[in-house]
Amino acid sequence: MRILFCGVGAIGSQAALLCRNLEATLVFVDFDRVESKNLLAQAHVKPSVGKNKAEALKLQLLNLHGVKTESFGVRVTRDNVAALCGGADLLVDCFDNQDSRRLLSDFARGAGKPLVHGAVSADGTFGLVRWDERFVPDAEDTAGQATCEGGAHLPLLGLLAATLARSVQDFIKQGVKRDALVNLSSVVPTTHH
Repeated sequence: MRILFCGVGAIGSQAALLCRNLEATLVFVDFDRVESKNLLAQAHVKPSVGKNKAEALKLQLLNLHGVKTESFGVRVTRDNVAALCGGADLLVDCFDNQDSRRLLSDFARGAGKPLVHGAVSADGTFGLVRWDERFVPDAEDTAGQATCEGGAHLPLLGLLAATLARSVQDFIKQGVKRDALVNLSSVVPTTHH
């Protein structure tokens, strides 16, 4: 079983940590580097500053928890999406932009791969866990808009990451595709088979 996390920033890094109990290889794809400002909202650790996020998370999970991991420190593009994602049994979208989400969704639909999205609103008031057949990505207010810097939305991000990890686990163990709307006062699940 191979679970591929696309984007291992605030949502992806925390959700991946919460999937470390699965009998699976966790695969991380992210072109970005860990910066000091990421440490407050992401599962990355101080010694990882300056390293590629995918590689840093791979080493962290391997060294601290013995989890089977792989990493690809690249940006997902039309030219490499099939090579990166083709061997995955489950795709987990934790990107922070509409174009990358659409690219991943187009690939998953064409290849018949299950894909679950984890997304947070730009203002940090709510998050979504939604399976691809019911997900429509929205555009950022401004290109490259940061939504998860400085730990401002950490409680919501943690709740969203936990809800996403639960959805991944339910799918792997029971074949259930669980959607949810998450805010700081509730998690509202919707189950589809």
